[in-house]
Amino acid sequence: MRQPGVGCGVVFLREGHILLLQRRKSPEAGAWGIPGGKVDFLETAEMAARREALEETGLDAVSLSVIGMSEQLYHEERQHWFAPIFHADRFTGEPELLEPEKHGGIGWFSLSALPEHLTLPTRHAVRFLSERGIG
Repeated sequence: MRQPGVGCGVVFLREGHILLLQRRKSPEAGAWGIPGGKVDFLETAEMAARREALEETGLDAVSLSVIGMSEQLYHEERQHWFAPIFHADRFTGEPELLEPEKHGGIGWFSLSALPEHLTLPTRHAVRFLSERGIG
């Protein structure tokens, strides 16, 4: 029997634009998504969010706040994830594509003109931002 996994995601906003990475791997290969990944054993979700953001983009998420919880069920891939979604209230650095084996692109996208193919946690994150009047 498979168990749900625990992940995390981080929303970076700058002047009405959200930072997205294009996934190369399953689940949702080809889709654009917020930085994030798996929470390791004995690592808090906030620690994992900071680590993943730094590993994937080079951005240091100085201050994070939880904006919502994303649950993802990928039946074809037989994956089930729970992921708190954080907003980086403050961050330093300039984003870079640091894991080209995992991501095919990186960029800032206007919240009013997002790519058509977004990951499920990113769709959740955009809804959380809208509900809270952030961005």
